[in-house]
Amino acid sequence: MLTGSPDYRDSGLEFPAGFLLGSATAAYQIEGAVQEDGRGPSIWDTFSHTPGRTLGGDTGDVADDHYHRVNADLDLMQKLGLEAYRFSIAWPRIQPNGTGKPLEAGLGFYSRLVDGLLERGIKPIATLYHWDLPQALEDAGGWPARDTALRFAEYASVVGEALGDRVDVWTTMNEPWCSAFLGYGSGGHAPGRTNDLSALRAAHHLMLGHGLALQELRHVVAKPDAQYSITLNFHALRGDDSSSPEAIRRIDALGNRLFTGPLLHGEYPVDLLEDTSAITDWMFVYPGDLDTIRQPIDFLGVNFYSTATVRMWDGRSPRASNDGHRAVGASPWPGSRDVEFLEQPGPLTAMGWNIAPDALEELLVSLSTEFPSLPLVITENGAAFDDVEADGAVHDDRRIDYLRRHFTAAHRAIARGVDLRGYLVWSLLDNFEWSYGFSKRFGLVRVNYETQERIIKDSGHWFARLIEARRIPEGRE
Repeated sequence: MLTGSPDYRDSGLEFPAGFLLGSATAAYQIEGAVQEDGRGPSIWDTFSHTPGRTLGGDTGDVADDHYHRVNADLDLMQKLGLEAYRFSIAWPRIQPNGTGKPLEAGLGFYSRLVDGLLERGIKPIATLYHWDLPQALEDAGGWPARDTALRFAEYASVVGEALGDRVDVWTTMNEPWCSAFLGYGSGGHAPGRTNDLSALRAAHHLMLGHGLALQELRHVVAKPDAQYSITLNFHALRGDDSSSPEAIRRIDALGNRLFTGPLLHGEYPVDLLEDTSAITDWMFVYPGDLDTIRQPIDFLGVNFYSTATVRMWDGRSPRASNDGHRAVGASPWPGSRDVEFLEQPGPLTAMGWNIAPDALEELLVSLSTEFPSLPLVITENGAAFDDVEADGAVHDDRRIDYLRRHFTAAHRAIARGVDLRGYLVWSLLDNFEWSYGFSKRFGLVRVNYETQERIIKDSGHWFARLIEARRIPEGRE
C-alpha cells in the first residue's frame, strides 16, 4: 500500500547512498558554434533553417553558446552540486560528413568537457546520438538506409577510443522513437520526412546502430568499469472507454515494445508485425540483426514527461489527435492511424503535457516487473513553465512543485522494490526546444538568449539542497 501524500507532494524522503543526482542537456540545443572548427551541418541545422519548420524560425546557430562558455557552465554545475552530467556529442563536430578521419578540434572540445567534469567531481555520462545526424548521411539515405547504422558504429569507435579512458557511462541513443517516427513519420522533427515505411526502417536501423555501437565501444573503451546503456522515451498510456485496451496495445507496441522487444527480448513483437503488415514485411531485418541489437546493458535509461489517453476512433465523431507533439499534419503512428489521442486533463506544463507523477511510479514498477534484473535510471524528467524573473532572481514555484512530485514518485518506486539508480533532471539550461524553438524553457538555470547571462532559478537552488541533503526538501525549504 502506498503511503504519504496522495498528490505526491511528500517532503523529507531520503534517497539511498549511491543514488545518482544530476542533470542533462543535448548538443544541438545548447552548443551553438555550428560552423566553427570544421563542424559540418546536421539535419537539425538544415531543418531549423527551412522556413516554417520551427516556431519563430529559431535555430541552434548560437543557442546557449555553450561551446564558448563551457568552463563557466561547468562552474555552474559545480555550484549546483551535480553528481552527474549527461551530455551529448555532436556527430558532425567529430565527423563533418558522418565518416572518415575525426576532427581533432571536436574531440578536443569534448575532452576538455570531460576533464572539467572530473576535476569538479561530476560523473560524465556521454550520449553518442541525440538527433543531430550529419546532413551528408541523410543525403545518402539517412536512418532508413542500413549503411547509416554501420557509419554510426564507426563514429562510436572513434569517440570511444578518444574519451573511453575517462567517461563513466556511455549511452548510445536518446529516444530512437522520436528520431524514427517524428523525423521520418510525422515530419515534426528533422529531417522532416513523412513516410511510414521509412519510419519503420529507421526504427530498426537505429536499434541496429545501438547494438553495433556497443560492440565497438566495448572493444575500444579503456575504462574497465565503464557502463553502457540506451535511453528510451516511454509512452505511459491510459484509456477512457471500452475500445481503449486495443488502442493501448497498438500504441504500446509501436511506441514502447518496438524498442524493448529487440533490445531486451531479442525479437520484435508479433502484434507489431501484424499491425504494420500492410506497410512492410520487415525484410529489412537481416539474419543476425536481433542478436546484434540484444547486447547486454548495465541499465536502461528512462525518459518520462507525461501520459497519453487513447481510444479507437469510431469513424463517425470528429477525430481527436493530440499525442503531445507539435502538429504538422502527418502521423507518427504507422499502422495505427485509427487511434485517437485525447486531450489530457490538467494541470499542464507550458508544453501542454499533463502532470502525472503517479504514472512515473507505475512506469518504473512495470519496467522493473518485466525486466527484474535490469537497473533503471531516470535520464530525463522535467517541465517547461513560463518563469517569473524579478530582482535578479527567477521564481519558478511550479517547476519546484513538479520536481517534488516526481522525485516523490521515484522514491515510492524504490520503496516498492524498483532498482532505480539515479535521476537526471531535464534540463540544466534553458535551450533550443527543437521545433518549438526558444519558446519553451525547461532549465534549472535561466538563459538570456541575447546576453547569454545565466541565472540559477529557484528550482535550481531547490535541487541543490536536495542533492546536498539527499532528501526532498521540506515545504519551501
